[in-house]
Amino acid sequence: MKTAVITGAAQGVGLATARLFGNAGYHVVLTDIQPLDSAFAELAADGLSISGLSGDVASEEFVATLAARVAVDQGGADVLINNAGISLICAAEDTSLDQWQRVMAINLQGPFLLCRAFGAQMLERGLGSIVNVASIAGLHGVIHRAAYNASKHGLVGLTRTLASEWGGRGVRVNAVCPGWIKTEMDAVDQRAGAYHDEDITNRVPMARFARPEDVAAAILFLAREDSFINGVSLPVDGGWTADASWDSLRIETRVRGDRAG
Repeated sequence: MKTAVITGAAQGVGLATARLFGNAGYHVVLTDIQPLDSAFAELAADGLSISGLSGDVASEEFVATLAARVAVDQGGADVLINNAGISLICAAEDTSLDQWQRVMAINLQGPFLLCRAFGAQMLERGLGSIVNVASIAGLHGVIHRAAYNASKHGLVGLTRTLASEWGGRGVRVNAVCPGWIKTEMDAVDQRAGAYHDEDITNRVPMARFARPEDVAAAILFLAREDSFINGVSLPVDGGWTADASWDSLRIETRVRGDRAG
């Protein structure tokens, strides 16, 4: 049985991805800084093969412990999914150094540590796949997200670099770049007054938020063993990054389409 390690797996995209990989026949190793009891219960109820460990992905010691445990218990990881991340909505001039460093630690340092540790296991076997969960904020700028944008741009850069270094040694590295997703993180940001549903649905050509399952499906696609895809940062955004139109034109086009239908 192949093994997939998924960070940030207690909820949202991580939990949806764990469920999808488990149903695809993987043993899934969950990790999150939050308690995993609820996620374990949900996945175990579905009869999936799971294990896990709670901890901070920005900690070199924790990552080493996690990698060593997976090596002993499962013989190493076949797939690593770096999903753990935090947001920060704050004007650049008001962003403190502590805030900046915490976002970088979770969103960029953690994926580097995990890629290094589990990539070593994959390189030893000459086979493996890593999928980093970046963001469309890693492809473009989004106002009031200087630290978050920089961390996700860095993650896209790390993805491309590792894909270049490791592709010839059997390890592929790709990224997904989701747009706005209906998750617990979105709920927190909306409660803080950062944006409303219409701000997103009016901007997305497909006129809705992404679902965690949308992103999970893209991750599974990139992780498949027989793939020739390497070094890609795949937008999972309903067309957000493809559309340079303004909102009124986009909405009028939808109305016209509804009338024609």
